[in-house]
Amino acid sequence: MSTNDTRHTALTQFAHGAGCGCKIAPQVLKEILQGGNLQAPDKHLLVGNSSNDDAAVYDLGNGTALVSTTDFFTPIVDDAYDFGRVAAANAISDVYAMGGKPILALAILGWPVDKLPTALAQKVIEGARAICAQAGIQLAGGHSIDSPEPIFGLAVNGLLQIKNLKQNNTAQAGDFLFLTKPIGTGIIATAQKRGLAKEEDIKQLVAQLTAINSVGEQLGQLSQVSAMTDVTGFGLLGHLIEMAKGSGLSAEINYESVPKISSLTHYLSQQIVPDATYRNWNAYSNEVDFAADVNVMEAFQVLPDPQTNGGLLFTVESQGLEQVINLLKENKLENHIQPIGRMVAKAEKPVRVEK
Repeated sequence: MSTNDTRHTALTQFAHGAGCGCKIAPQVLKEILQGGNLQAPDKHLLVGNSSNDDAAVYDLGNGTALVSTTDFFTPIVDDAYDFGRVAAANAISDVYAMGGKPILALAILGWPVDKLPTALAQKVIEGARAICAQAGIQLAGGHSIDSPEPIFGLAVNGLLQIKNLKQNNTAQAGDFLFLTKPIGTGIIATAQKRGLAKEEDIKQLVAQLTAINSVGEQLGQLSQVSAMTDVTGFGLLGHLIEMAKGSGLSAEINYESVPKISSLTHYLSQQIVPDATYRNWNAYSNEVDFAADVNVMEAFQVLPDPQTNGGLLFTVESQGLEQVINLLKENKLENHIQPIGRMVAKAEKPVRVEK
């Protein structure tokens, strides 16, 4: 293939997985991380391997901390420029999920140079630069390899005031739960890979996947926001379980209040479900309880759906509701001012789903 022939190239056809859906299964990852020798504790490392958080946080002194993260995956969209944008937005979101401000990014590129034009790789980088510019940071370098599949992502550094640090294991009983994006991107991406997605749904998918979660920096400045994470490959259910168990609590959510992409019913009726949904469900099914009136079959297909650059999932003390709602409105997130549930005292299972 010519190194410059980019016509009719669908990147998703060159990858076994899609976006954050290609993450290693939760149970397998747990086995991997259990091995090896424990490192000596570092008093400056505020957030590290001891928790399942979105980024590492290192105390720089004077009340300031470094936020450091990396995230990369195989294509979830066909267009190379959009792939770069999606991967960049997804990686940068980890800094926002900690309440931080991104300051610098490095690229991670794997490219099958014998299968795909190098001109497409250039478009991937261009897309990443566009998102970095939107976040107000430089794509300052990186590393590339010749790989069997296209892979792209970023290593991102950010800064925050330690008092503004948000973690996924610090929720409090009685807090309200919010989610800033609808779920279902894994289902739409799977439909696209099978050639069954409608053009308008693909456009909506790309728009959501490339939207940066910059509101996280502002939420970090609110003391009433007690915990925060972003929803990615383990689905809303997986990340909610991590939040509940890490905080020593349980979560009760209202299924009808969970924002969902409007066209999901159309694709679910065709049994379009990512393989990673089953992987997630197998890992978490024993951790969730359903009320009798919940459509469990639909909830099973939606709640563990692997998200890429999903919304921020965060908890808010009751006295901070008005301030948070106003902040969401200011950031054009008025469709997400309805809480999806609450954190409660620890129950038999970490999550209960009500209708």
